[in-house]
Amino acid sequence: MTTPTIKLNDGRAIPAIGFGTFQIPNDGSTYDAVSEALRVGYRHIDTAVAYFNEAEVGRAIKDSGIPRDQIWVTSKLWLQDYGYEPAQRAIDLSLEKLGLDYLDLYLIHQPYGDVPGAWRAMEDAQRAGKLKSIGVSNMTPKIWQHFVPQFDVMPAVNQVEFNPYFQQKAIRKLMAPGDVKLEAWAPLGQGNQVLLQEPVVTRLAAKYGKDAGQIILRFEHQLGIIVFPKSVHAARIKSNLAIFDFELTADEMAALTALDQGKGRHDPDAPGVQEMLLNAFDVHAAD
Repeated sequence: MTTPTIKLNDGRAIPAIGFGTFQIPNDGSTYDAVSEALRVGYRHIDTAVAYFNEAEVGRAIKDSGIPRDQIWVTSKLWLQDYGYEPAQRAIDLSLEKLGLDYLDLYLIHQPYGDVPGAWRAMEDAQRAGKLKSIGVSNMTPKIWQHFVPQFDVMPAVNQVEFNPYFQQKAIRKLMAPGDVKLEAWAPLGQGNQVLLQEPVVTRLAAKYGKDAGQIILRFEHQLGIIVFPKSVHAARIKSNLAIFDFELTADEMAALTALDQGKGRHDPDAPGVQEMLLNAFDVHAAD
């Protein structure tokens, strides 16, 4: 099965579903999970400097035997490396850890501090062929309006928290004129049992012979959202991919859209978030 793709504003086609590696440890677990994901058909792997598992992701890709140009690889710049020169060094270090010549997508991970300097370094790395597509993450409307007008290159994506309870309508409206695509982290609400047991979700799961997670991922896919369900369980890794053999009707999409509560668990605009994230850890402690 070939995964459907979504066309980005830079003309490149990104696989519509990816495998997320957030919070998977670098004790061999990431290598095993990514290897399994590639084995069952994922061709889009999402990592970050701040996940501390780039080396295992790279090794799993190399050992898979799948040609490099058939796997979409994303990583992200951590905010202690913002500014032009630190970002240049960080891009090269990520490529080195991953064992790759280029990244398909590279993101500003947390949008605080010298974002414009970091973005300039990303634009230059894109021109040099080190980064094919560039984007941002965790940008709210307020943060977007502060930084994006300063960019020469429009981001290809904004990766944010997204699930049926938090459908990010305001930022999607801002992104639409530039044809910027939304990537969903926590597309299942980080396993939110209340969400997974919503009557509309369980009813549709019974109708289509799917599980609740597959119904939610299908809903997001039909909205044009790029999703990253994360799991370390082989059966779940496989089932999360099985969302392309059925289609929700317009009425069913409307019923799921009506679940929106307009807020999520993470608020990038909240006071103190920047300081908390900057002091969370040192991504270069082991370098």
